[in-house]
Amino acid sequence: MITGVGIDMVRVDRMEKWLINSKLLQRYFHHDELEIVFLRGKTAAQSLAARFAAKEAFGKALGTGLANIALKDIMVLNIDGRPEIKLCGTAQKALEKSGADRMHISLTHEKENAVAMVVLEEV
Repeated sequence: MITGVGIDMVRVDRMEKWLINSKLLQRYFHHDELEIVFLRGKTAAQSLAARFAAKEAFGKALGTGLANIALKDIMVLNIDGRPEIKLCGTAQKALEKSGADRMHISLTHEKENAVAMVVLEEV
């Protein structure tokens, strides 16, 4: 049963500014995510924007937003070429509280925007 759906969009130019601010990056992104982003070269800002949108979409899918959740506890990683969300700490606790036990994610970006959708499911 689907327990929540969230979608979010982030402007890529916003993330271009973040790429040169290591304090912001370390505050909002797990180091495993940043390794992936910096491998993207010219599309690093698009990749970062899609990941940030996924974090926001996760909060919307929970129905509670991101209050009391550290954003770097939500990791968007590439597993066998597809995006997956891995949670730890505050984000994992929020998911457990929601009753969901499976997550689905889709990311897309083109030119100036990145979009993410997250679906939470209780199996």
